[in-house]
Amino acid sequence: MSVRLRPSSMARVVAVCGMPGSGKGEFAQVLTENGIPVLSMGDMVRAEVRRLELEESPGIFGEIAAQLRALHGEDVLAVRLADAVDTHLESHSIVLIEGMRGTAERVVFENRWGEHFFSLAVVASPNVRFTRIQNRGRSEDGDLKAFEVRDTRERGWGLEEIINESDFIIDNNVELDTFRNSCHAWLESFTNQE
Repeated sequence: MSVRLRPSSMARVVAVCGMPGSGKGEFAQVLTENGIPVLSMGDMVRAEVRRLELEESPGIFGEIAAQLRALHGEDVLAVRLADAVDTHLESHSIVLIEGMRGTAERVVFENRWGEHFFSLAVVASPNVRFTRIQNRGRSEDGDLKAFEVRDTRERGWGLEEIINESDFIIDNNVELDTFRNSCHAWLESFTNQE
């Protein structure tokens, strides 16, 4: 498969990955504050739940994500998102994809953008992640059992593999200000590589 040409040869796509509660959203927030467009794969699943008029409960988001993958292939969300990313690349030098969760998705992105695609993992311990999940209050979050089920499901999609093979890793077993400083430092370094 050939790499699709874009208006700016310097334009780059970064996909952030990490286990649930690791801090992907906070990383995305830092990039948003710096004018970088963010497209969320999780938002696509949340939109599908709303479209189907399903009650938002801890298990439903994972069920819908699994159903979409079963019906349309493991790469369905990546395929659906790629054209929107290309649209943003017409006017931005960096676009962030929040929530890459599997190897099939990474393959789509690598094939689409080639050497202009990068992955970044945000990592945190299970205890830290569970505490954060309990504090954020999203409808897809539940108790410890739901947390463990979600971790297992996302590992099954190849999430641990893409975390371990990421181009960049930011540790988030730290206080929020320290993590945000690390995100800013990474962005400055990445931007200066142009």
